[in-house]
Amino acid sequence: MGTKRSPRSPREKYGEELKLRRIAAGLTQEALGEIVVCSPTLISHWEAGRRLPKPDDARRIDLALNTDGFFVRWLENLESKYAGYFSAVAELEREASEIKQYGAQLVPGLVQTAEYARAVFQSARTNFTQDELDRAVANRMERGRLLHASSSPIAWTLLDEAVLRRRVGGPHVMAEQLRKIADMAESGRLRLHVLPFEAGAHALLEGMLYLLNFRDAAPVAYVEGLYTGNLLDDPALVEACGTDYALALGDAISHLDSVALVRAISEEHEHAQR
Repeated sequence: MGTKRSPRSPREKYGEELKLRRIAAGLTQEALGEIVVCSPTLISHWEAGRRLPKPDDARRIDLALNTDGFFVRWLENLESKYAGYFSAVAELEREASEIKQYGAQLVPGLVQTAEYARAVFQSARTNFTQDELDRAVANRMERGRLLHASSSPIAWTLLDEAVLRRRVGGPHVMAEQLRKIADMAESGRLRLHVLPFEAGAHALLEGMLYLLNFRDAAPVAYVEGLYTGNLLDDPALVEACGTDYALALGDAISHLDSVALVRAISEEHEHAQR
């Protein structure tokens, strides 16, 4: 018997329809990319269901393929529960074969505890309801389950020492958060490295970085700031980001020493609440 195919997601159906319409129109990915004003790599991601076009892109697709608003209307039914600038990343990370994440000031979302995530979300909202916080935390915990699946991607996690010492949510929350990271590292779910203060300047000093590699597609990079994020698929930029990650990794301490440091700082937080 053949292997049973997993059910297609709505995004995969969207991408498959785009591919069918493009081929019917006699266009290559390169030709459609020229019309829509994007890279062939991005067309490939759309057709594989890894990413969704933005509304302006969908409008240009409809014009290029003479589909009378079909892809714009369908796109409206595929709204993401994540911020607009992050929604594509949330889709892509589920298809990644390897994830490389760097936390400059915060623990990356994929490995946060619920209470740590709640403290982060609450600090950025001056007028919030518990229901809003609960939804945001639930979404983040759902993302985190990616690293606990049997088919989870290889996950590299590089943390600045500042991440370990910033007491987000208080001593108990930080102690629990760091124990989770150390436990995941020791169980083989993470390859953990810490950039200690003594390393001084390093290649990723200016901000966070998220790298995603795939078995059947070109890699992408993601950088984020306050209320904004930028998903990069230009090969030269992605390669430059990968080089910077490798340079910073070279300045970090070993996996075993990193786990030991994370556990030691966790104990410091634990003792601080007594």
